[in-house]
Amino acid sequence: MSSDNERSGPTGDDELSLPKATVMKLINEMMPSDIVCSKEARDLLIDSCVEFIHLIASESNEIADRETKKTIAGEHVISALKELGFEDYVEDVEEVYKEHRQQQKDRDKRSSRLEKTGISEEELLRQQELLFEQSRLKFEAHH
Repeated sequence: MSSDNERSGPTGDDELSLPKATVMKLINEMMPSDIVCSKEARDLLIDSCVEFIHLIASESNEIADRETKKTIAGEHVISALKELGFEDYVEDVEEVYKEHRQQQKDRDKRSSRLEKTGISEEELLRQQELLFEQSRLKFEAHH
């Protein structure tokens, strides 16, 4: 086991740190507006998030290894939550995962439709600007 000082090097927790601004934004969005967090409490939340993510990622990696997979999949994360005793969170995580997969499918469909047109993104933007200009001129002509 390593001490706190040993973990702060390039192979320690620095690799796992989350941008404080990102974590603070999440905390602020999730906290009721009438609650104020001290700096100490914010730091504890950030450190706890990092440790939790490390725990889940490590367990997910072990599950993927057992399945001889080189990539951790969403299913591995869900299995890790179950194996670590976080069953209460599995239903919510599965719902978020399902939504994420649907968003990814929708994004892929939009992307493939754009590719099928054979028109570059720059040309589409130029055409859009032209349509906006035509619409603006039409509007101004009637008013």
